[in-house]
Amino acid sequence: MVMTNDTTHETSPRLNFAKAAPKAFKALIGFDAAARDGLDPALVELIQIRASLLNGCAYCLHMHTSDARKAGEDEARLHMVGVWREARNFFTEKEQAALALTESVTLVAQGGVPDDVYAEAARHFDESELARVLALIFTINTWNRIALSTAKVAGEDERAAH
Repeated sequence: MVMTNDTTHETSPRLNFAKAAPKAFKALIGFDAAARDGLDPALVELIQIRASLLNGCAYCLHMHTSDARKAGEDEARLHMVGVWREARNFFTEKEQAALALTESVTLVAQGGVPDDVYAEAARHFDESELARVLALIFTINTWNRIALSTAKVAGEDERAAH
């Protein structure tokens, strides 16, 4: 689906990024795997869900909420990710710090990554973990941009094909 200027949808095939740029795709898969290595899987999904919400990526949002459910994530928490600041009681301080960092990095053009947001994340993650959290935020933002620019359809999961 492609959004046209008049907000109607029309079908238009776009390139398959994995097939058109296999080396870049495989490199991104490797970067993504390295980023998540050793991180709490629930935290990984929360970060990916929050970035996908901010970027408006339905394809990735569907994929990561589905993954979170399969991993046993609480349904109520999934519903609160988009409003986590008003629903802090659903998330640990560490998760809140990661969500705030995710927002700042995802929306970096709107004000950078404030020192207080970075410092709070650094308080909850050691240097190696913080680097991997940042890398994870970088990768989900890249995946969101690939899915959005190639018009991936929410509900389809092409990971098994790769």
